[in-house]
Amino acid sequence: MSLPRTAAISADVVLAALPDPVLVIDADDSIHWVNPAAEQFFGAASSSLRGASLASLVTADSPLVALVAMVRKHGSGLSDHGVEVAGPRLGAHRVDVGVSPVLEAPGSLVVSVRPRSIAESMDRQLSYRGAARSVMGIARLLAHEVKNPLSGISGAAQLLEQNCSEADRELTQLIRHETDRICALIDQMDQFGEEGTVQVRPVNIHEVLGHVRKLAQGGFGRHVRFTERYDPSLPPAAADRNGLIQVFLNLVKNACEAAPESGGGDVVLTTAYRQGVRVNVPGTRERMSLPLEISVLDNGPGVSEEMRAHLFDAFVTSKPGGTGLGLALVAKVVRDLRGVVEFESEPRRTIFRVRLPIYIHDEARANRANDDSRASRAIQIGDNGHG
Repeated sequence: MSLPRTAAISADVVLAALPDPVLVIDADDSIHWVNPAAEQFFGAASSSLRGASLASLVTADSPLVALVAMVRKHGSGLSDHGVEVAGPRLGAHRVDVGVSPVLEAPGSLVVSVRPRSIAESMDRQLSYRGAARSVMGIARLLAHEVKNPLSGISGAAQLLEQNCSEADRELTQLIRHETDRICALIDQMDQFGEEGTVQVRPVNIHEVLGHVRKLAQGGFGRHVRFTERYDPSLPPAAADRNGLIQVFLNLVKNACEAAPESGGGDVVLTTAYRQGVRVNVPGTRERMSLPLEISVLDNGPGVSEEMRAHLFDAFVTSKPGGTGLGLALVAKVVRDLRGVVEFESEPRRTIFRVRLPIYIHDEARANRANDDSRASRAIQIGDNGHG
């Protein structure tokens, strides 16, 4: 339907409709105007953003600040791609940034931000899902064809142990312990063979993260300092509690093992509501909204370049004695929940993000919620995130 010729659409209305964050800054780099997507991106309402300095939202060495300075110096628009923008409430994001002068208002600039991590993660999901599926056939074979003879070996060793010498008993015990270890490994792999019609229920993400943190602090994470930055108004996820515990126990364990052991190890758990994240459900025409973002960040050495392309593949690991199944299981469980998982890594900063749908009991309301941009919702994040 075309608009009447007499209808006028203001620039504010057009900019407010854009899915990418846009803000206007004055000559002194204070924020004059933001669209709803920028409110969501910076985690604050427009009333608190207007008048704030750009430097208060991002780190002092941010490429965004440098790009603004260059535009003021040269007087022409510039853009930069794949830069990291980070701030106290913002977290850190890989984005494309454009800055242009407003000719009608000397000294004013328009800053547009296009988050890249979400788009790139959508492309990676096919390979992550393929990685999880690639081991299903192997898992079934091992589970059904290998465990039975292993049980026989363990039983035979136990019978021998009753009538053997002390020296030989050590060998029979070694046989039993090793067969038990292999059986445990196969049990873990067998989870991939479950095509998984997950029983989705409302799950409190913060309760799951609290449970995982307690498990970590009682064992593998004793040397780590945990920080929690949660959105207290986060709605429940449409998920399976035990599945999420598996996912975040793996991610937190990896983060703790990557963090420095001799003091200074940090793991940050973050939750946030991100509007506008939608993906296609494989095999259907349905589009799923994934507004819940849960992040696990560590300050370890980061993921090596050669590992990144295969990080979610089964049997791929950089850990001595590792099985390489943890992140493949994460990819499988998140896939079953119709979510996505992504990661960014550099020295002293590796972050894994899991994006999930919210739980809405009524299916009709759920469909409407997937179409709802919730542009007016401003996130209030409380100050309390490998492979």
